[in-house]
Order: sequence, then C-alpha cells, then structure tokens
Amino acid sequence: MARTPKQTASEADGVTYRRARTWEIAFSQMNNGSAMVFYTLVGLMSYLQNAGYGIAVAAAGLILTVTRVFDGVIDPLLALVIDKVSFPFGKLRFFMLSGWLIRSLAILLLFVWASDTGLGAPFFIAIYAVYIIGSSMNDIAGQMSGPVLTNDPRQRPTVQVWATVYAYFVPAIFSIISTVVFLPRHGNQFTVEMLSETATTYVACSLVFQILACIGVSRIDKPGSFAHLSADRAKVEVSLRDMWNLLVHNGPFQRYLISGASDKLAQVVRSQAVIGTLMWGILLGNMQLGTTLSTIAILPGIVFAIFGARYNGKHGSKAATVTWTWICLILAALLTAFCLLVDLGSVLGSLPLAIVFYAVYLLLNGASMVVTVASGAMRADIIDYELDRSGKYLPATVTATYNLIDQIITSLGATLALGAVSLIGFTTVMPQPTDTSSTPILLMTLALFFGLPILGWACTLIAMRGYQLTRTEMIAVHKRVADKKAALQEAEPAPTAPL
Repeated sequence: MARTPKQTASEADGVTYRRARTWEIAFSQMNNGSAMVFYTLVGLMSYLQNAGYGIAVAAAGLILTVTRVFDGVIDPLLALVIDKVSFPFGKLRFFMLSGWLIRSLAILLLFVWASDTGLGAPFFIAIYAVYIIGSSMNDIAGQMSGPVLTNDPRQRPTVQVWATVYAYFVPAIFSIISTVVFLPRHGNQFTVEMLSETATTYVACSLVFQILACIGVSRIDKPGSFAHLSADRAKVEVSLRDMWNLLVHNGPFQRYLISGASDKLAQVVRSQAVIGTLMWGILLGNMQLGTTLSTIAILPGIVFAIFGARYNGKHGSKAATVTWTWICLILAALLTAFCLLVDLGSVLGSLPLAIVFYAVYLLLNGASMVVTVASGAMRADIIDYELDRSGKYLPATVTATYNLIDQIITSLGATLALGAVSLIGFTTVMPQPTDTSSTPILLMTLALFFGLPILGWACTLIAMRGYQLTRTEMIAVHKRVADKKAALQEAEPAPTAPL
C-alpha cells in the first residue's frame, strides 16, 4: 500500500506560503554568527580600554553603560530609515554589508590602528559610538531576514533554531580561541598586542560569515519582498507615527513586549557574574560548575530547540510559549524547593543529589530554549499581523522597537543585581567564592536566580491570556494579506504596449 504523502502547510491551511530553502535559512542566519564574533570582541573591551587607552576600570564600566543607552536610542531611528528606503537590488545586503564595514573599521581603529597611541577616552568613546551605529544597521537587517524569507508556520521557527545555534557555538568557539591560542602567545596577559592580533583575526572570520549571510538572502532581497499593502506602494511613507501606532494600537505587540521584557530582565540579572558567584561559588562551593554546566547544556539545548521548532510549527507560537513557559515555571519552582530543603554545600558530595540537581537544571535550560524559539517566531507573526492591520510592512521597525525595550531592560540588570546583593551586606566589597554561606545569601540568591525568572514567566502567562495570534488566527491573517495583495495586483493598470 502506497504511503500517503504528508500535507504541506500550504495544503493544510489553504494558504500559499512563502518558503525558503534550508540552506538559505542556514546561510542567512550566519549574520548572527558574524555579530557573535564582534560580541566576543566587545567582551574584551574593558581590557582594551585600560591597556590601550588608559581608562580606569570604574570609568570603563560607566562608558559601556552610557553607550548601551545610545545603542537603544539609535536602533529605532535606523529602523525607520531601513523600512523607508528601497533599492533596485534590495536592502538587506546593503545594510548588512554597510553595517559590517562600519563596525569592522571601528573595531580595527580601536584594537589595532589607534590602540596605545595616547588618544585617550574621548577618541575611544567617539569610535565606539560609530561601532554601535554599524552594529545596529547590521543587526536590524540581519534580524529582518527571517520574516522576509518565509512565512510558512512550520518552517518559520527553524529560523530561530539556526540563529540560536550560531548564538551559542560561535562565541563559545571564539572565546576558546582567544583563551587557548592568542593569550598564551602573549604570556597569558591581555596586552595591546594580544588584543590587536585577536581583533584582526576575528574581523577576517566575521567577513566569511557575512558573505555567506548575503548569499542566503540574495534570492528574496528585492523591492517586492518589502511591499506595503497600498494602491501606490512606491509612495508609502514610514515615519515615527508608524512606530507610535505600532506601540499604541498593535495589541499582540504590546503583550509580546511585556512577555519579552519580563523574561529578559530575569535572564540579565541571573547572568550577572556576582549572582553566579553567589550560586555556584558560595552556595555550591564550585565556581567552575556554572561555566561547565553552561557548556554541557549547549547540545541538549539545541535538541530542545529543534523539537520546540516542530512543536511551534504544529501548534503556533502562542501555544508553544504558554506550554513551555509553564514547564519552565514548574521546573524552576522544583529547583527552588530542592535548594531550600537540601544543604547545597553537600550536593556535590552526594551522587544522587547531584544527579537530581543537574538533570532538572538541564531540563530547565532546554525548556527555556523552546521559549526562545517561540519568541522569534512570534515576532515574525506580529510583523505579518501589522501588515494586515495597517497595510505597512515594518520588519525593521518591529525589530528595533523591541530592541529598544530590550536595551532599557538590559541596562537595569546590573543595577538590580548589585542593589540586591548590597541588601545582604555586600556594600563595600563584592562577594567572593571563598565567602561563607548564610541564610540571607541563600534566600537572596534563590530569589534572583529562580524567583525572578518565575515572576517573569508568570508575567508572560498573564500577557499571553489576551494574545490573539493563535495558529488559527495566523492562518486567517495570511489569507487576508494574500487577498489584499491579489486585489492590488488586479487594480494595477496593465503596461501600455509601445507604439
């Protein structure tokens, strides 16, 4: 008996979806790989500020914080430009390559050509601001590629899977390269020469990622892929008013912002080094454990992401978000109870306790990875919904508006973490792994490490209760968009034959 072929999403939903080839998705998301190379270099920026420009450690942290605010402000302004302009050859490759070139020149100026020349803090701040502009151009264009490549609900989540693969593996690999290859060649010191060699090599590697990303988007990078739903689509203007209307009138986007902001704040606070010191160093007694677990969790996390993409494609981004957020919340609550009931100092000395802790912790990381995949697919759904709602295709504006909120939240993470730590006695010195555990340290650590994420996931579940873009509704959205596009094509006058 012949096997009946499985229906495609287009056949099942009655919608002609836009699909991408698998290699196009894999290549296009290498823009994220390129960005992660620069992310690794930015992690070395504090060493560069001190060794190459004579900037004090405290001032270095302040500079990076202030420039992060500038990053948040510049994102939406650049997004409006990106959504507004149109080029005959498309715009993704233009802004991806232009952004890469600007950020590369800025990095080479900072790390190679001007380092240790006595130019000082003003020069560093000015060039770093240029770097941020290039980064924003490149990142926004790169994040637009997924929604433009495909709107197939079964394929769309795989975009986030590939982006996640690069986000985890690229910084891990390049961090190892800098630590194992370059650092020993310079006496295990973060010298100007070591930083210069690292930056030159990394910029060259990022170019390879960038070229492959441009190849991945080349087929769809054309004006028609960014068309609005308007009778005169060439004259549609994109302005600050569109961003305001997006924030005020797009209900799903508002709920998406609440969900993303609450989760992001918890993630940023939890990732602060001082919180890691409290959890892994003081309570569990092994400072290297956190890094080891994070490395071990990458591969099972990717497996979870692939499974999550399939779940998302079948049930929709809302269902995936709600289901796996509940799983995250329950697992975090179980770990909190475990940490309260068990002497954490004895966990590493007991194989059964260690297995329980590791297993639940890895499951929690995997479940949160599924939520991340669903979040990426949800943002793409909102872009399509905005096209249906307002008639304007605003992938850059949606992305940058979310990034603005993300930057604001991220900037609060360190302040919240340090403020909370000061409440338990660390007002003049930072916690050290050799410090003695106490009840206040235990309770504050659990509140920040598990309690704050639980609160964020609870906010997500509340926000999702009124989120209307279910799997069924997204089918209707795509049908309405297709009908509107067909009506516009029929209304367009036929080309006049030459005399």
